[in-house]
Amino acid sequence: SFDDGFPNLFINNAHDIRGQHVAFLASFSSPAVIFEQLSVIYNLPRLFVASFTLVLPFFPTGSFERMEEEGDVATAFTMARILSNIPISRGGPTSIVIYDIHALQERFYFGDHVLPLFETGIPLLKQRLHQLSDADKIVVAFPDDGAWKRFHKLLDHFPTVICTKVREGDKRIVRLKEGNPTGCHVVIVDDLVQSGGTLIECQKVLFDNGAAKVSAYVTHGVFPKRSWERFTQKNNRSEKGFAYFWITDSCPQTVKAVENTAPFEVLSLAGSIANALQI
Repeated sequence: SFDDGFPNLFINNAHDIRGQHVAFLASFSSPAVIFEQLSVIYNLPRLFVASFTLVLPFFPTGSFERMEEEGDVATAFTMARILSNIPISRGGPTSIVIYDIHALQERFYFGDHVLPLFETGIPLLKQRLHQLSDADKIVVAFPDDGAWKRFHKLLDHFPTVICTKVREGDKRIVRLKEGNPTGCHVVIVDDLVQSGGTLIECQKVLFDNGAAKVSAYVTHGVFPKRSWERFTQKNNRSEKGFAYFWITDSCPQTVKAVENTAPFEVLSLAGSIANALQI
């Protein structure tokens, strides 16, 4: 960095990537690191590369995708516009690989000068579930209708439970909407977790309705302010903690924090990313 705090950037051996298929693995984990990465991302296609792909596993502004009242700023749209202006390379528009973007309509926020590829981490979950000793007793639960719309077609060979959030005064209460978790290992599936409050309330409802075990899967374990600590066995001394909590490595700062900490298991996106990069 320069003395004023702005980044001092240089791409080593820039001549060596001429004519190569180039990919940039980005992590927009905080606003502070986005500018320096964008500066490099905008420069790489101009170095006479054969093609350019941006891999951004977690689209961090995805949960701020709409206006609910005048004055709201949909920062997901802002980020999509910024990425849509990445220069074209010799091979044409930039490809952008994103996993489980928060709202499906956000794919329409990207302009015609980039090619977004929307992938999912659900195949990693399915592979892990088939390895469990109680794989025949798995029921998939969705914490709300939004999660069901997103993922039910990818998990349609599992029995399902759908929860719903209702308002009671100033509180949001999770209730069982449909399905039967009795005696089963129920796995709550969603795209991301922040504080984890909804997952905990959903877990309580599932146990109250007879679930034998409850686990959770989210593609993006954001967990600001170390909120993942709410789910550790140390903070859930009763038998009714989460049996497993699966996340992918889309948020590397979380992966580092929860390493070797039960009930967390990290499912790596590396193989899926490698497949997406095949030219």
